Amino acid sequence: MKRAPIVGVMGGGNADFSTLKQAEILGGLIAEKGWVLLNGGRCTGIMEATSKGAFEKGGLTIGILPENHSEGMSEFIKVPIVTGMGYARNTINILSSDVVVACPGGAGTLSEIALSIKCNKPLILFGFKQDSDFATLLNRQGLIYASTPEDVIQKIEELLRI
Repeated sequence: MKRAPIVGVMGGGNADFSTLKQAEILGGLIAEKGWVLLNGGRCTGIMEATSKGAFEKGGLTIGILPENHSEGMSEFIKVPIVTGMGYARNTINILSSDVVVACPGGAGTLSEIALSIKCNKPLILFGFKQDSDFATLLNRQGLIYASTPEDVIQKIEELLRI
């Protein structure tokens, strides 16, 4: 039996309303495709929004938690993975994902982007401006950009060759 693709969605704990709404839509679209959503598992920001979107559409949500307990976990995570690894858990996030979608965030998200590149994981930058200094630097890595949740889904399908 072929397993469902795991789509890791990474992003910051703080985001504006519009970004969070787009992330929630993305989570729902991932679930509608029958794909597994993996994220950092916390009840904040992009993690909460994507988990909620996927959960409400009946999707499987996995949260890779940095602490040695599940306090602060999103209520929309069906499978919590408690690591006690702190930020080192970002490695699990990336290596366990078939495709990584990075939403705007901070240093943690940046480390996940770098790990994705280092590990040759397909990476989609969602919500990043292609002409920003950050994106220009990363563009040398052959990254893929998306501007809407539907665009992200299309690019995942192309990467997975579905």
